[in-house]
Amino acid sequence: MNIAFDALPLISDRITGIGWCEAGQTMALARLYPENKYTYNFFSRKDDEIKLGRIRPFAGDNIGIRLVHGSGFVYRTVSTFLPLPYSGRFGSNDDITHFFNYIVPPGVHGKTVTTVHDMVYKAFPETVRARTKYMLDSGLKKSMKRADLIVTDSEFSRREIIRYFPQHEKKLRVVPCGVDLERFRPCETPERIPEVKKNLGIDGDYFLYLGTIEPRKNLERLIEAYHIFTQKIAEAPPKLVLAGGKGWLYDSIFARVTELGLADRVIFTKYVPSEDMNPLMCGALAFVFPSIYEGFGMPPLEAMACGVPVLASDAASLPEVTGDCAVICDAYSSESIADGLYRLCTDGELRSRLNRLGLERARGFTWDKSAEILYNVYKELC
Repeated sequence: MNIAFDALPLISDRITGIGWCEAGQTMALARLYPENKYTYNFFSRKDDEIKLGRIRPFAGDNIGIRLVHGSGFVYRTVSTFLPLPYSGRFGSNDDITHFFNYIVPPGVHGKTVTTVHDMVYKAFPETVRARTKYMLDSGLKKSMKRADLIVTDSEFSRREIIRYFPQHEKKLRVVPCGVDLERFRPCETPERIPEVKKNLGIDGDYFLYLGTIEPRKNLERLIEAYHIFTQKIAEAPPKLVLAGGKGWLYDSIFARVTELGLADRVIFTKYVPSEDMNPLMCGALAFVFPSIYEGFGMPPLEAMACGVPVLASDAASLPEVTGDCAVICDAYSSESIADGLYRLCTDGELRSRLNRLGLERARGFTWDKSAEILYNVYKELC
């Protein structure tokens, strides 16, 4: 088969979870099933060499690159209203084209697959950036109709899509994400942990959140819970490190730290480059992720793969991902989150047990397994 992948999520200077999902699945596909021809498709209006430099490490020798000059943003916007055929830009040689970021444009040659990661824009519209919500409101219904099959990351997300788009139930296939066990594993270079901590302004023990700084990650409630937790600890409590790039509507998150007098204990870091994620995670006392809505939730799984105990909320897909290998808290209760922090801080035996269980759990979510399930979806189409 000739299989093309829309590479938009891979050419950003800051790859998000959607991009890492595409990278994990496509690289594993090309390695496991080399009898097919694979191609990354993307638009580029400028900075071609920079974007090519970003995508080449993913492409390697197994995946070709097809760059079309022009603005992808303009094409996606205009094609929402006018049927500008995708094949007019990227040709008619592909048997399957997979779009990893919700939207299938008009006029794609061959069969099409789209990944719809979650329904947060429907379930919690107030937590979604206006531009993203507009794109999905105006384009997702058409996109799902155009797609031959729809992939989603979890059983939770499958149920959510059926809730809002029941007419597409028969098209849905669940393909769980994986974790890169080369990038995320118990640290083999422990000397890098103090180096990364120093670079990010961290000293001593710390709880770690790693992800986008935005409302649906429930960070204001986490900060409130951390404040409650600090009142229960006689000695100096571990710091709370909130690491990751700014999303949107984050001003109130920063303001809450000031209001509670936690400026000396809560550390906001800059964007964490890929090579620093492993030592940053491995150095944490525990990883905390009380998000109110996730289609899958890769960060807790990545922390487990590093042998770090995890606190996660009971919301959305997170219990499906973490199983009984994490401390589970009520996403809407600061007291519940604070109790989880206290248990992880004071119970060394609990941390050791979660380290062991988490490592075992993570081994069940590899990109190879994810790619095998996805490849069966492709075979179903052909």
